[in-house]
Amino acid sequence: MATMNISLPDAMKAWVEDQVATGRYANASDVIRDLVRREQERARQRDDLGQMAREALASGRVRMSREELLERMRQKAAEAVEQAKAS
Repeated sequence: MATMNISLPDAMKAWVEDQVATGRYANASDVIRDLVRREQERARQRDDLGQMAREALASGRVRMSREELLERMRQKAAEAVEQAKAS
């Protein structure tokens, strides 16, 4: 595993330490790794959403604006997240 040194403002450092103190994480590295994993997943979902929008627009069958399509897709994604939380 590679090592990386980072600098954080005092408030962020305190927040990371608070997360460790809750017992949810073993150490500060675990907190940062979890945050990076979550951001990677968010980026993947954002990329997937953009790809879906591009494919839909390229199909020529979409009768709504790009903004309407993206809003509809966001709603469906939010619904899927809520369903996943419920299960």
